[in-house]
Amino acid sequence: MVPVMALADRAGLGALVAEHVRVPGSAGANGPGKVAAVVAGMVAGADSFEDLAVLRHGGMGRLLAAAPAPTTLGTHLRAYTFGHVRQLDAVASRLLAALAARTPVLAGVGQVAWIDVDDTIKAMHGYQQQGVAYGYSGVKGLNAQLAVLSTPMDAPLIAGVRLRKGNVASAHGAPKLIGDAVATARRCGAVGLLTVRADSAYYQRAVVAAARAAGARFSITARVNPQITKAIASIAEHAWTAIRYPNAVFDEQAGGWVCDASIAEVAFTAFTSRPAAEHVTARLIVRRVKRLNPRTSAGQGELFQTYRYHAIFTDSPEPMLDAEAHHRDHAIVEQVIADLKAGPLAHLPSGTFTANAAWTTLATIAFNLTRATAAIAGTTMARATTATIRRRLIHIAARVASTARRLHLHLPAAWPWAPAFTTVFEATCRPPRAASP
Repeated sequence: MVPVMALADRAGLGALVAEHVRVPGSAGANGPGKVAAVVAGMVAGADSFEDLAVLRHGGMGRLLAAAPAPTTLGTHLRAYTFGHVRQLDAVASRLLAALAARTPVLAGVGQVAWIDVDDTIKAMHGYQQQGVAYGYSGVKGLNAQLAVLSTPMDAPLIAGVRLRKGNVASAHGAPKLIGDAVATARRCGAVGLLTVRADSAYYQRAVVAAARAAGARFSITARVNPQITKAIASIAEHAWTAIRYPNAVFDEQAGGWVCDASIAEVAFTAFTSRPAAEHVTARLIVRRVKRLNPRTSAGQGELFQTYRYHAIFTDSPEPMLDAEAHHRDHAIVEQVIADLKAGPLAHLPSGTFTANAAWTTLATIAFNLTRATAAIAGTTMARATTATIRRRLIHIAARVASTARRLHLHLPAAWPWAPAFTTVFEATCRPPRAASP
């Protein structure tokens, strides 16, 4: 915990909270300390208010002095309104930019970067919980929408998050989230090609317009409709380019393992039911996979008797094969969602919606902070899951001793990842080097 929170302090977490978050009343007193305490508890593995007591366990009270009680932290978050949650979003954005400047967590962001937008249902149980409803998956809960920033060289980070009602449509509020996420990415140094990727739930004119207005490209899975079907049918047989996947993937709808496919592209104008000024013309990149189970084609028309088609609507300037391969990497957002649900979002701890929204934003801060710590540790940790990082760099038993009014941590002599921890500790806890004259 010591090097992680030292990194948070150097990145300005406390100063950012003091500058941007204004929670009134006694619940808002010492806001920077309370926010830092919640983030520290999440980094340590807390997924509920009660779990935040880890900050007062054993010798933690000597390292993190005056850690508030879990009930105090819960009272603080329940005092948040929607405006305070948006203030916390501003803190998360600026902290990510500070981490990108101080650590190699986004070393490749200056060349090519992607923002992946997706949402997930977080199951909730019990009664009298604000915003809880049955969503598109049939699960009762709340809906979290994420924007994930990644590069070819770096593990993904969370550039934005919104907690919403459980029965909200997937793309609701996505244009605003995209605009904020692109601004955050630019603040982190994404000056090169930046592409917004999303699945077919986000195939909407407003989403495309938001990406373009923010100065980013878009790559969105297209819904199959009569216009898409007509465009696919117009592709000549000789225009298809055969590709082979490095590893076979299982396609349930195709009926088996798939390792071969063909790709073609055609110019396409989308959203033609809207006024002409709102039409969008770009590339339609189509991947087709031969059906292994002909019975799955029943009712889909003659075009789909032999092949299954996947269409991507994009204005990416990349070559066709690269654009299609990079769009499939959109699945990286699912790994981030799984990582969050295995950590701070295993539970949403309150019946108050805004408290859960603030908890979700703080969970993204803890996620990015943990990733930045792993990036400092070196390449062996850079792409590890949060649970692995926590096990190797954070959950380390130590004996706290005092000498000459200074604290000393006696760490295990045979800890397998001692070199990585030492690297992080020296980078975050030693005084900054004086600037050369």
